Amino acid sequence: MYKATAAEVSKLRNATGAGMMDSKKALEEAGGDFDKAIEILRKKGQKVAANRADRESSEGAVIAKVNADFTKGVIVSLNCETDFVAKNDDFVALAQKLADMALNYESKEDFLNGEIDGMTVAEKMTEQTGVIGEKIEIGTFQTLSGTFVNAYIHAGNKIGAVVALSAKADGVEEVAREVAMQVAAMDPVALNENEVAAEIIEKEMEIAKDQLKQEGKPENMIENIAKGKLQKFFKDNTLVHQPFIKDSKISVADHVKSIHPELEVKGYIRYSL
Repeated sequence: MYKATAAEVSKLRNATGAGMMDSKKALEEAGGDFDKAIEILRKKGQKVAANRADRESSEGAVIAKVNADFTKGVIVSLNCETDFVAKNDDFVALAQKLADMALNYESKEDFLNGEIDGMTVAEKMTEQTGVIGEKIEIGTFQTLSGTFVNAYIHAGNKIGAVVALSAKADGVEEVAREVAMQVAAMDPVALNENEVAAEIIEKEMEIAKDQLKQEGKPENMIENIAKGKLQKFFKDNTLVHQPFIKDSKISVADHVKSIHPELEVKGYIRYSL
């Protein structure tokens, strides 16, 4: 029976990230064939992935990035089972590498079929499940394009946001980052009142009317007062109308216009573990 040397085991460990004993067994099973040993480890990973398919991968690293000319941003999460793995430097580095790669794709399906380290992203997830021993998968894949976009990552890679502004101008990079920070921290329900989902508006109106009835307000006044409460909801919960987190005396829209009077927020994406 073939006996793997310490140097061979070390080489396979460095190439795959697998454990020492797993690497030794794979090499010996492969008769010293390095490529075959890698394939054996990948097959082991597939088996581990199948065994852990029903596990919850609620931890991980959320990475938000933009391309070199600030016209496209992406949020990708690399999910795992435990916070211990999520904080591992190699795990975060892989998440960063995947986010860089994701900028070249428009859909999660195409991204999962993209090539990384000689295999598809989907196969890489299977491989890493075998190496790490936890369910590893791509959680979210979101993109946003615009005239000028920037990103922000919050709370130790737990929340990511990307914001698109309407134009390029002096100071726009920092302002776009600040607005992305606002999105990450305040989690608005929509960009503005026109983009709030109808069911949310209906729910807020219903809540407001019930409160007013309990307060004994006259029936003929309830509708108008409820509409006023809805406007307050829009102010607190839509991005452009929210008080700016660094200066609550002005709105996000006002802060954006402070560097150019015609500058507007055109869109955003956000993801939180």
